[in-house]
Amino acid sequence: MSSVRLADEFWSWRLATLPDSSDDLPRVERPNGWLPDWSPAAIERRRDVLADLTRRHRGLDLSAAPVAEQVDGRLLGVALAKVHWELEVIRAWERDPGFYIQQSLGPIYVALLVPPPFDDARAATILALLRHVPVVLDDARANLADHASAPFAQSAVRLLDEAAGSLDIAMTALIPFLPDEFAAELPVVARVAADAVATYRDWLVSALPSFGNAEPVGPNGLDYFLHHVALLPYSAQRVRAMARQEWHRAIATEAVLRTRHRDVPAAPLPADVPEQVERQSADEAQVREFAAERGLLSQPKTLRHYRFAPLPPYLAPLTWLGVSDDLTGPSRMDDDATRYVPPPHDELPYFDRAAAVDPRTAIVHEGVHAQQVAIGWHHDNPARRRFYDSVPNEGIAFYYEELMLQAGLFDDAPASAIFVANAMRLRALRVEIDIALALGELTIEDAAHRLAVTVPLDDETAWDEAVFFAGFPGQALSYQIGKLQIQDLLATAVREHGDAFDLQEFHDRLWREGNVPLALQRWELLGLRDHLDEADRLAQP
Repeated sequence: MSSVRLADEFWSWRLATLPDSSDDLPRVERPNGWLPDWSPAAIERRRDVLADLTRRHRGLDLSAAPVAEQVDGRLLGVALAKVHWELEVIRAWERDPGFYIQQSLGPIYVALLVPPPFDDARAATILALLRHVPVVLDDARANLADHASAPFAQSAVRLLDEAAGSLDIAMTALIPFLPDEFAAELPVVARVAADAVATYRDWLVSALPSFGNAEPVGPNGLDYFLHHVALLPYSAQRVRAMARQEWHRAIATEAVLRTRHRDVPAAPLPADVPEQVERQSADEAQVREFAAERGLLSQPKTLRHYRFAPLPPYLAPLTWLGVSDDLTGPSRMDDDATRYVPPPHDELPYFDRAAAVDPRTAIVHEGVHAQQVAIGWHHDNPARRRFYDSVPNEGIAFYYEELMLQAGLFDDAPASAIFVANAMRLRALRVEIDIALALGELTIEDAAHRLAVTVPLDDETAWDEAVFFAGFPGQALSYQIGKLQIQDLLATAVREHGDAFDLQEFHDRLWREGNVPLALQRWELLGLRDHLDEADRLAQP
């Protein structure tokens, strides 16, 4: 069997078994009639299928194949390692009660993110997912009974308490948008789902005394992520040192910008959401023109757009479930991506406030995700179309932020330039937080406090980040380390290609191959296996 056929088989299985996430990039289009299944039997089936796919992958002999085919084979290995990481290393399915909030309510939230209309098929899907909430939460109790982590349980209870009543409010607001047949049925179905969530919350509270402490993945687990999943050629210690250096550089950059713009008044918020939406549309056109005119990145007219939109009344109560944007998917890859924005006010969280003041701060990060995944879905190689792990994708978006700062995009907006530099501090600090949580050096509370005080972040954003990073080690470091790998790749390409190097061509390829780990991109683009060989060396026990 070829690696292409095996990859097709893997992705058919993965689309039905991938955990739901509050993050936007890992979201996938599910098969028709799909419902989440986290029963103990389903988890054992996942293990059996993973073992079979891994065995067959190891049996592939691609040593004489062209480099591109060897890269595809390694890419499938990364995907299989990611599943092993989820099932056997971080084990959120048996340790983290918050995981089941995502698996039960997350699919409903994702279904609501797609812009209207709600036809019969979509309405039927939403009601089926609501009916299935009690099933998922029953399975949660079975899976968590012996291994749940008390800190994760406390975080889940806190989240559910803060969001109490939100599902009822959202579903009541959804009724006018549904076809009559489904609108009539929705209140009863939603009530059953809400009751199941409340029962789950009460069970967590009663079971909390029996739960143990959060066990970090530890050095071996972290190394598995770094070298098998992300294919990083760096030890955890070196990753930490790289991030600390970037922390110092970010502080220096921000200090210079604050001094340069010390007499500039604070930028005002827009008057309302329509003003913000109108400005974002104009700003996106400006950013595209800016990138094209300066030879930074091609902007084909066929490329879809990234648009702000008001939060619909049925979505606004549920934004605690995840990033409130719709990056679309392979069946809608030419549709515009949508970011739903809340009304502007002084107490907006960190990223939302920056996007309200200047939508370009979102366009050069989340908008880059929207562009990059759309380009990836059009890739002529099916093995390159899917999201594998966040290091290259988040690295590209973070890299683009600083690229546009350096190129002068924010010269007319001092507050935005300062925000970009401050966000550089955040991404560098995330690496330290990520590794310290993974090694058990910080509690979730300690991590949230450090983020709140040191960046600084608002308390809500700091807590959300700390809980997410504790549950999913490796994600937080992906921004900073991915960006540094891209800068390394760029510098090496300049050295190797000399006067023939073309920055726009380099970026166009980087966006197209944005799902591929950067060690593999380095091998394919430059013929250099040094980073891949070092990752393989570090992966050895």
